[in-house]
Amino acid sequence: MRTLQEIGDGPAQRNVFTGGPVELFETAGRLQASVLIQQGIYPWSKMVDIGCGCLRGGYWMIHFLNAGCYYGIEPNAEMVKTGLKEIVEPEILAAKQPTIDNNAIFDTSVFGVKFDVFFCRSIWTHTSKGQIEIMLDNFLRDSTPHAFFLTSYHPAVWPWEDYRGAEHRGRSHLSSIPAIVKHRYSWIENACRERGLSVVELPDGVLSGQKWLKVSRRSSD
Repeated sequence: MRTLQEIGDGPAQRNVFTGGPVELFETAGRLQASVLIQQGIYPWSKMVDIGCGCLRGGYWMIHFLNAGCYYGIEPNAEMVKTGLKEIVEPEILAAKQPTIDNNAIFDTSVFGVKFDVFFCRSIWTHTSKGQIEIMLDNFLRDSTPHAFFLTSYHPAVWPWEDYRGAEHRGRSHLSSIPAIVKHRYSWIENACRERGLSVVELPDGVLSGQKWLKVSRRSSD
């Protein structure tokens, strides 16, 4: 039986973008699942995976979660098609019934579900500050009272590294040009505070320089 890394190598050899360095296909997905479990996801949790791509990480969570609990957003329809056809086993798809939407504006309300877990890996490494604020607002609107939002980012160490543009940067459904952006932790902290949210940077699970952030409602709410 082939490993998941070997399965992920297939699309990459056809120049299908699989969400990051090809050699980390399985490692990145495993790490996502590990961090989510460490931070408190349960099989019965309702999870939305923003920027789920070809299900590199979704593979593990679709297996872990109960039927009807995994939701994904990915505007690159070809990536999703690849994941559903080549990455996740058909019998698992039939049993777990994941739901995926192709909207490009991070709109989690399309599902009509209150989520226990918001998740996005390597999305804030490409998005503008306005787009991050949209995701934080959606988290407030579309999550349960005790939900958490697990996301990753590249920290901006110097002021000039802090991305101030208004556009998404990097490979997407609209671009094939690689790029990353960085954000200052202090800006993210303030954006959360303005919304009655708290954020902590996690010490573990760093991959390719990205650090994990856990956002949740303040305990006084």
